[in-house]
This record gives sequence, structure tokens and C-alpha cells, in this order.
Amino acid sequence: MRREFAKLDALTPDEFMAAFIRLQLRAGVAPPAPPPGPPPPWMTTRPAGIRALTRTFRTSDLDRESLRRFDLPVYYALGGLSNPDLYEEIAERLSRVFDDFTLEVFEERHHFDPPHRIEPERLARSLRTLWNRAEAARPSLTGTIF
Repeated sequence: MRREFAKLDALTPDEFMAAFIRLQLRAGVAPPAPPPGPPPPWMTTRPAGIRALTRTFRTSDLDRESLRRFDLPVYYALGGLSNPDLYEEIAERLSRVFDDFTLEVFEERHHFDPPHRIEPERLARSLRTLWNRAEAARPSLTGTIF
């Protein structure tokens, strides 16, 4: 995936955004329609911000060993319509890093149609379960906001 993201650097901002959105989705999934009306002013800076993030992802090295020391439950919500080469691969890597890793797949969701917006009750139940496990593991966490 790094090569695919690197190819985006040569594109104009409009081409970049369209290609970036396509990379986030499973093949054959239509990108979301833009909201009605003119885009908000901050959208003009979005391509540059995303470019900075993707460049950082390509050029930095995450210290996974330090992540292994995190000993509380980790939850990963995955949209089933998201690009599996990106998001499923991330979930797979994270499952090897964290001892207590929960993956929940929201089959009809994707990166631009996220579970917290569309299925908030289901996501809230999952997070409450995670928090209860974390509190049981460390009672001193009661009342702590993650």
C-alpha cells in the first residue's frame, strides 16, 4: 500500500482526493457522494494535510515493541467495505502486537460511513464491554476516560 500512497504525490489536489478516497474502499464500493452545496473553506487544505499524514506514515518507523507494553484491552472497529489490503492488514498487524485485541467488523460500513455515525448503539455496547474488561484488569481505572 505504501507504493499506492506514494503515487498520489504526483496528482493535483482534486485528483489526489479522488484517488485517496478510492484507496480507502474495497474494490467495487462506490465512494460517498459529496454533501450538497459548496465545500467548506477548510476543504481546500485537506489534500495537503492528508499528504503530510501519508508521507509521515511512509517515512516513520513505529516502535511496535513499545506498543507491546500496553497491557489493557484494545478495540479495532473495521468497516467491511473498507480496503482490506489497508485496514484488514492493519488489524492483522495490531492483533500480533496487543495481547488483548478485539476486532469487530461492521460488514456494511467503510472508512467514510463509520460505525460511530451509523451504528452508535452497537459501537457503544462494544466499547462498554472493552471498558469493563479494562476496569476489571485494573480497578484503579474506574472513572478514567480513555
